[in-house]
Amino acid sequence: MGCIMMPFINTRSNSPTCRATLFVAGMLAAAIGFESRVAAQGLDDLQTPEEPLVLKDRGSFFVGGKTVDQTSVELGSFGPDDRITVGQMYVEYMIPDKAANLPVVMVHGATLSGKSYDTTPDGRMGWFEYFVRQSYPVYVVDQVGRARSGFNQAVFNNVHEGLTPADEQRRIFRLGDQFGAWTNFRFGPEPGEAHPDTQFPVDAVDELSRQSIPDLNVWSPTPNPTSDALASLAGQLEGAVLVSHSQSGPFPLDAALADPQGIRGAVLLEPGTCKSDSYSDTQIEALAEVPVLVVFGDYLDNPTGVPGPTWQERFDNCQSFISRLNAANGNAEMLYPPEEGIDGNSHMIMQDKNNLQIADLVMDWIDETVGDERGQ
Repeated sequence: MGCIMMPFINTRSNSPTCRATLFVAGMLAAAIGFESRVAAQGLDDLQTPEEPLVLKDRGSFFVGGKTVDQTSVELGSFGPDDRITVGQMYVEYMIPDKAANLPVVMVHGATLSGKSYDTTPDGRMGWFEYFVRQSYPVYVVDQVGRARSGFNQAVFNNVHEGLTPADEQRRIFRLGDQFGAWTNFRFGPEPGEAHPDTQFPVDAVDELSRQSIPDLNVWSPTPNPTSDALASLAGQLEGAVLVSHSQSGPFPLDAALADPQGIRGAVLLEPGTCKSDSYSDTQIEALAEVPVLVVFGDYLDNPTGVPGPTWQERFDNCQSFISRLNAANGNAEMLYPPEEGIDGNSHMIMQDKNNLQIADLVMDWIDETVGDERGQ
């Protein structure tokens, strides 16, 4: 495939001045117009960069899946009994023209899709494109059973026809806008009230709502098949750094336990859990072979408004996990932006107004800890 060119302004710099400028710009933007809400993102909201994006290749494919026989009822009573594929994972990729760094695989969180890493709700560049512009081949997935990966509809149709008891049809959940997102993602203390220095573009929060997808993750077996698919993908790439977010937080770790061959590093963005108390000492010794970076944003004591642990409790769990890894001679650390003088980051850190600044810090860790060459 020939080169694909799109415009861009390159903002990555290791200089403190550049990072400080990005932070100040984000702070100024955060102070303007929280009451202004955008009903929907339009073409006019998209910020077109100036410098070309040059690609060697882009495309998509699937990893994993299995063929199963299904009845006409399970298929929705369309035609005779037949067979389909279930359990596959969709992967979209961009490879820069001059790929010098390790491939990066990005995994989304609950009720979301790979869109989390693409254009931000207010129209800025997302991590998908930005990492490519920094010479990383990037692979963005939709978890098994979500979005373009599809799901197995059989049980719904069997319950509809009375062939399966209704109580075997598990609930499908979705995070609501006011508490599931606004307070739980720590945009502000109350729905519609933003933290004064929030980095999330709250004037475009309605666009985040449009990204939400009904979540069938509760149907997934244990371990989640996405973990095995990630291990397979990393192996096919002959080495990759796995980046996860929220609900998918432990997936790179479980993938490394399934097959560590291709997993060169793991970046856990605000993981729902680091499972510090769940891994055995033997598993910790195995995971200590994988460099791990855990990233959390600000306002961890913000009431979530939803059931479950607080973000501070999740942070503490991950600190415990980091300690266990390092005690086993691992290489794990926490990136907590407030300790770097960077305030206001939300749970959706890859979409925050300073998302590229945080991306730079993550890439610095990859370059310094994992290595910037593919070593092939």
